[in-house]
Amino acid sequence: MPTPDFSLRSEATELMDDDRTDLETFRACLVDLAKVNRLTLAYRPTIAFLDRLARSGALPKGRPLSILDVGSGYGDMLRKIDKWAERRGVAVSLTGIDLNPWSAQSAKEATSASRSIEWVTANVFDYRPQAHIDVIVSSLFTHHLDAATVVRFVSWMETTARQGWFINDLHRHPIPYHVFRAASRALGYHHFVQHDGPVSIARAFDFADWRRTLEAAGLAPGAAAIEWRFPFRICVTRIRTR
Repeated sequence: MPTPDFSLRSEATELMDDDRTDLETFRACLVDLAKVNRLTLAYRPTIAFLDRLARSGALPKGRPLSILDVGSGYGDMLRKIDKWAERRGVAVSLTGIDLNPWSAQSAKEATSASRSIEWVTANVFDYRPQAHIDVIVSSLFTHHLDAATVVRFVSWMETTARQGWFINDLHRHPIPYHVFRAASRALGYHHFVQHDGPVSIARAFDFADWRRTLEAAGLAPGAAAIEWRFPFRICVTRIRTR
């Protein structure tokens, strides 16, 4: 795989996005991705966002906080959020949505039957929730989309989420690209992960990309914060003020 030009987003495709991928292969890939998420502290920015939301006083009174995770994959982020809510004593209604039909099946199998999390297979733009959505989160999702679709996604979140939304994704940069290529091979991760990890980093956004995206989506300057998080994450935060 030739080293990409990091000044531009790559248009290379990821193996896990191929519709022909079978359940066993997809599940095995998700299992190893969850290991990567734990190793790279991938859950922390999203949990920190929810902590900030709770401190802001934006949580609804007298009903559960409804959270939608877009591109929910293996469901590991929602399981972390479920534990966060339990620790904080916050009532939540959790839904994960993913376009790949193997995602809901894999996430359900990995989630205790005692936990009330809904798994939906759908295109997010066609999704019609039965109730209002308070918060929308996504993790390692936006880099799968082309630039125009990311703008559409941000606009959709802005009109759909009542309390706020949060994007947790990779930072396009040569350091994580080369480190992950070497580490994923050394650790013997699934061959999809070895291929898709560097591609994901090359497809990710930098700060300038996100500024253009928010402007194109119609957000006012300063309405959303773009922040760098260790290790090589860029997160976009939107909390509505009252």
